[in-house]
Amino acid sequence: MTRRIPRWLRAVLASAVLLAVVSGVVALLEPRVPALGLGVLYLLAVVPIAFAFGAAAAAAVSLASMVVFSFFFLDPRYTLDPGSAQRWEVLVAFLVSSLVVSELAARSRRAVQRSTRLADEHAALRRVATLVARGDDPPEVFAAVAREVAMLLGVDATHMVRFEPGGAAAIAGSWSLHGEHWPVGRRVDLDGDTVIATVARTGRPARVHDYRNATGDAARVGRELGLRSSVGAPIVVDQHLWGVMVVSTSVGHSAHPLPLDAESRIGAFTELVATAISNVEARRGLARLADEQAALRRLATLIARGVASAEVFDAAADEIGRLLGVEFAVIGRFDADNMVTVLSSWGPLAAGFAVGSRWPIGGDNLARLVLETGSPARIDGYEDASGELARATEQSGVGSSVGVPISFEGRVWAGISVASSGADPLPADTESRLTRFAELVATAMSNAQARAEVQRLADEQSSLRRVATLIARESRAEDVFAAVAEEVLRVLDDVEIARMYRYEPDGTATLVADAGSLDARIGVGTRVRVEGRNVSALVRETGRAARLDDHEDATGSLGVRARELGVRSAVGAPIVVGDRLWGVIIVGSKRPAPLPPTIETRITEFTELVATSISNVQARTEVAASRARVVAAADEERRRVVRDLHDGAQQRLVHTIVTLKLARRTLAPPDKPAAELVAEALEHATRAHVELRDLAHGILPSVLTQGGLRAGVDALASRAPVPVDVDVPVGRLPTAVEATAYFVVSEALTNVAKHARAGHVEVSARLDDGTLAVRVRDDGIGGARPGGSGLTGLADRLAALDGELRVESPAAGGTILMAAIPVAHAA
Repeated sequence: MTRRIPRWLRAVLASAVLLAVVSGVVALLEPRVPALGLGVLYLLAVVPIAFAFGAAAAAAVSLASMVVFSFFFLDPRYTLDPGSAQRWEVLVAFLVSSLVVSELAARSRRAVQRSTRLADEHAALRRVATLVARGDDPPEVFAAVAREVAMLLGVDATHMVRFEPGGAAAIAGSWSLHGEHWPVGRRVDLDGDTVIATVARTGRPARVHDYRNATGDAARVGRELGLRSSVGAPIVVDQHLWGVMVVSTSVGHSAHPLPLDAESRIGAFTELVATAISNVEARRGLARLADEQAALRRLATLIARGVASAEVFDAAADEIGRLLGVEFAVIGRFDADNMVTVLSSWGPLAAGFAVGSRWPIGGDNLARLVLETGSPARIDGYEDASGELARATEQSGVGSSVGVPISFEGRVWAGISVASSGADPLPADTESRLTRFAELVATAMSNAQARAEVQRLADEQSSLRRVATLIARESRAEDVFAAVAEEVLRVLDDVEIARMYRYEPDGTATLVADAGSLDARIGVGTRVRVEGRNVSALVRETGRAARLDDHEDATGSLGVRARELGVRSAVGAPIVVGDRLWGVIIVGSKRPAPLPPTIETRITEFTELVATSISNVQARTEVAASRARVVAAADEERRRVVRDLHDGAQQRLVHTIVTLKLARRTLAPPDKPAAELVAEALEHATRAHVELRDLAHGILPSVLTQGGLRAGVDALASRAPVPVDVDVPVGRLPTAVEATAYFVVSEALTNVAKHARAGHVEVSARLDDGTLAVRVRDDGIGGARPGGSGLTGLADRLAALDGELRVESPAAGGTILMAAIPVAHAA
């Protein structure tokens, strides 16, 4: 590599050449030009030296010119003795004039240099300002500034350095005279006594005169590049130390040191750089804000539309990943068992974190930091991280990660994590930008929770309404119990089994309803002993709702069975009828997490309906029993009256009739007045006997009690005014059933005779599945009114036996009367 000629040597050579040329010219002009004129030529030789090398070099040339002029051209020649005093005066005048001229020339040179430098500096600043005003990208601006500064100061290399978090710096722009410089993006540590480190510590300009003795990472790189000295000026953007502008000379290229005003001259450019950075940051900030607001708006639109939470999570992860330019975005829910469940994942680095996968939070990792502090956290290197989650994250290629909490209902419910694979930490504003998305996700959760709560209440009210409808219809208790178990299972999403037990006086419990997906059902009607430590036993002991969130220590037959079925958490609510503990509803789940704390309250609403149903069933049973007793007592009273009439009044009338007949025969010859009186008495007694017999027959005919329903219906048919077809293929039935069926047929035939104008009647009775179905059909004019007193009385009598009466009587379509009488219940 060619070495430059030192400045002092160039000044000596230039002076020698100039003196030789002037001396030659003087030698040619000497005969024709006076000595004073020749001295002026030597004086003019001083001017270019002063202009080129300064006043000091010109003074030396002035002395040399005086010596040469005196030695060669003043008599006596070839001697340094000028001779007379006059000659001394001329030489002194020449020397003074030379010094004055050289100083004036040096000042003129400095003025020209200063003017040129200012012009060059302004031109360079103008070129850079044009780039800034055009809004060029920062790398182009930085490269242009580095080149302009180097050209302006005549240095060998220029570097623009950006300070980064974590005590490091990166090259933002560079230029070198010989092409050897730090590449853009190269990172160095801020240690030692280098220019970069000093400016970072003090915020003021700094310089290093020799890199051979400097320490630190930047000094080591500077020696590798052959740098000798450097000057740096800080770059301040919005009152924040952004970086430093460094100019350097190389070993063997620049013999002169860096200018003393290098710091101030660099400062003019750093201000432009700061303006460029500020403008770029402002534009980037506006663009980033616009992109961020657009992403938040899209996410908010999804939330406002009420889409499913899973869709919101996926959209949030996608928006976050694209907006922040990361390679990993995951939303995870913190569970009660110290696990985190992945709700959504995005990016190539998140491939190992599938949706639904669960990870332990233990160890030193990002999830634990966010959960424990409830604040944003970051990990910029996983060398010291620990735990299964941290190892999986590191294996995914993550280098730097940031997480923020999602708070819901006063607790840290979930977290959002983003990460990149590079060695550089994520930007310092990542936490604040993530927090805005976390707040939206929390809003989505709140909205979803509100919608879910409304839907839950609606579903719950629908279930309660369905059960209440069954109760209002006076359905069987077994049907109500089964419906309650199914509805509880349908409403409570967290449970997988629902059972209802009735407590028995002997310390056992009877299963009255069973619903759910768990295997090995024990069957409705099974009785189990209530003992040990389990939900059923706890409810029976306390009379209050109880729960077990872990069945590992459960005992008793019910506790052991729950553990065998894999039940982890179970809740029971008492069923209280009146002031008595009647039974319990138990729900269970195989999931690791305990059942929600609201389960007890929600089950209680169903237990109240069950209690109402049981009370109604008991009341209906008591009323039905009371009605049946009344009907039975009435029928028994009828039979007693019939017996009394038959054994008393009827027998006396028969005896009277016989006596009167005997009396009529004994009146012979007949005593006409007496005979007429006896005959009249006999007629009245006979009529009274017939009427009394008909009355007894109407109360409860003996043919019914003796021959059954078929005989009773045949007797009614025989006395009917219209033809009657009888089809009653049934045997003997309970007395109350036979009497009720008899009165149904009797009332129907009576109505036919009075109102129907019928020509034919069909009477049938069938015993089907424990119910006697009686049917009377005529071909009359129809239009019968079901609300008549006779039919109303029949309906009441049937209701006493849990039976029912139906009448179909369209106009001109005949009448059909149907009765259903439960035989087993009446028995």
